[in-house]
Amino acid sequence: MARPFFKSKRTEQPDNNHLFGLDAEADLAVLLKEARLGLPRCNEDLITRAFRFCVEAHKKDVRSSGEPYYTHPVQVAVIVCREIPLDDVSVAAALLHDVVEDTEFSLKDIREEFGAEVADIVDGATKISDVFQSREITQAENYRKLLLSLVNDVRVILVKFADRLHNMRTIEALPPMRQERLARETMDIYAPFAHRFGLGNIKWELEDLSFKILNKDAYDDIKRQLNSTREEREDYIRKFAGPIADRLNDHHIKFEISGRPKHIYSIYKKMVTRGKTLDELYDLFAVRLILDTDDNNDCFLAYGIVSEIYVPVPERFKNYISVPKKNGYRSLHTTVIGTEGKRVEIQIRTRAMHDFAERGVAAHFRYKAQTGAASSWIDSKDLEEWATWVRDIFENAGDEAPEQLMESFKLNLYQDEIYVFTPKGELRILPRGATPIDFAFDIHSEVGARCIGAKVNGRIVPLDHALETGDQVEILTSRNQSPNRDWERIVVTHKAKSHIRRILNEERRATIQNGRELWERRAKRDGIHLNDDELERIVVHNLRYDNRTEFFAAIGRGMIAPDQASELIRSTWAPSNPSTDHHETVETFTVQDFRSSARENSDGIKLVGDSSSVGKVLYSYARCCNPVPGDDIVGVVTIGTGIKVHRSVCRNVVDFQDKLRPRIVELAWSTRHQGQFLAAVKITGDDRPGMLNDITSAVMGVDNTNIRGVNIDAFDSMFEGILTVYVHDVDHLKRIFDKLVRIRGVRSAERFEG
Repeated sequence: MARPFFKSKRTEQPDNNHLFGLDAEADLAVLLKEARLGLPRCNEDLITRAFRFCVEAHKKDVRSSGEPYYTHPVQVAVIVCREIPLDDVSVAAALLHDVVEDTEFSLKDIREEFGAEVADIVDGATKISDVFQSREITQAENYRKLLLSLVNDVRVILVKFADRLHNMRTIEALPPMRQERLARETMDIYAPFAHRFGLGNIKWELEDLSFKILNKDAYDDIKRQLNSTREEREDYIRKFAGPIADRLNDHHIKFEISGRPKHIYSIYKKMVTRGKTLDELYDLFAVRLILDTDDNNDCFLAYGIVSEIYVPVPERFKNYISVPKKNGYRSLHTTVIGTEGKRVEIQIRTRAMHDFAERGVAAHFRYKAQTGAASSWIDSKDLEEWATWVRDIFENAGDEAPEQLMESFKLNLYQDEIYVFTPKGELRILPRGATPIDFAFDIHSEVGARCIGAKVNGRIVPLDHALETGDQVEILTSRNQSPNRDWERIVVTHKAKSHIRRILNEERRATIQNGRELWERRAKRDGIHLNDDELERIVVHNLRYDNRTEFFAAIGRGMIAPDQASELIRSTWAPSNPSTDHHETVETFTVQDFRSSARENSDGIKLVGDSSSVGKVLYSYARCCNPVPGDDIVGVVTIGTGIKVHRSVCRNVVDFQDKLRPRIVELAWSTRHQGQFLAAVKITGDDRPGMLNDITSAVMGVDNTNIRGVNIDAFDSMFEGILTVYVHDVDHLKRIFDKLVRIRGVRSAERFEG
């Protein structure tokens, strides 16, 4: 039983006899007739209720032409019946497609009155209208993706095609500026998109109507020339087609043969690209041969007949039956030399192929409903993702009823992307789940770093708010803001993550350096003389920090004051002789003292001038500079852990040479050193796809080098990274540098000191 009419807005059902005039009733009669003729199924009650709702909702509105506004959605519905025949649900949605946008009725009203299926199509059409209103066309392909991303049901797009087609047919009633904007949008977005959906007739008409607005002089000139030669062309086509028709009749093949009018914009494009006048174009003569057969081989038989009568032009043969176009289009194309030496283009196809060529996706609905068989003629491996998905649904439908098939027929393309706008209407594409922080970094790294909040569609939202397609996003910034660790968890784009990590790492390095400077000033003032290794041992074993870097970071962040740190250090550290200055104690600690405490053997290094030390020295390699055989090295004597082996140019040795001098020993590499040594390589360059793969392949190609770790950050068009690798010696490392700098886009490769 039908729900009460206008239930959500009225307490009583209106007297429809007084509501509608005779003109409206006549329009309803025409619409129902078109629906019965064109649709595979027709719920006249649904269409009638939607019609009456439409007239009531728009009763106060008029079009620019002065007609009642309801005539527009009615004509859109007629197009859905006649030119893009879908189903009765689509017709109802076409009648209601402007209600939510232009009247007092809401989507909830439509859902209550007509159900979720109709309401969802109306909702998708409304979203598309909202997005395109007051937007400049800057990236047409992105806008075509946007149309798809806004909907889950392909019928939304098809209803929008019908809506745009009627708007273009009545465009002359609009002001010139609106005409041009609408025509440009149609040419850039809707016409190519209609082609992708296989809607050939609609695509051509949209192009011609747009071209008429955008270049009226050229349009009028071509039309005038075509009109002046129309009778001549039609007479030539009749004479040309006669012999072909006779031979097809001899083979008892049912067919339809006709001249195919060339579309004005298509002719204009050929004139421009070929640099020829209209008279010089040879393929203005065009014939379409449509066979009433289900056997594709009959198309090749017909081609053979045509080729026997007229001489074919070999390079002009196209077999779109065996290899369909990406939008599923199938046909044989050829050009032959007709009488008087004129070239004639011929298209040969079956009736089903013709229906699909004219109506595209919409033809699937009609074909499935009429035959009850799965449509299997789309066969190309090159089809767009959406077409593949459509084909799978039909091939697996079996004997599924049209109603169930329609419910299954949803569009899933571009659902992993969202399309959002800046306050100025610039389109930005982000992955699904993106937040305002992702959007901010997509605009500019500085905007992202200073982001303190965001407005989405004029409303302030939290920074972890998930953006949706069609949102307009405004970023709020402050010079005092900087990223925090939580941001890395919130964002989803690589660009945002890499920038946040880089900024946090820079801030951490600055914090550590500041903390170190504060500590050293305080330690000097309090007479605390500790080298890095002694300080490391104390802060790890006594103060429970992970390492001295964390100790410096705590001071730099203000978690512990320098004077408090000094008190803690002094309370846990005391020289062996309290009456002796610690600096003097350090100086009396000799290399010989160290040798007597050696606990491990090694054949990697030796003390210079003391051959007996080989195999008797306890040592380890400093991680700050990662020395490898071939480097000039020095040792720093530490308490309890032997010698720390540094490169002689290591900053930690050079910067604190005066303090460390009593503990520095000269070292050399033993001739018996073996094994692999860890080295860090800093690499910078221009970011591009495949760069990381090229880098790792190059490194591993040098003596089968093992890579321990890769850490690369990209920002804007540049990248910077650190590779840690295992090498045998300095020569091995140099070969890696040589290989890296030969990679396209790599600007530098050098040793890195942490």
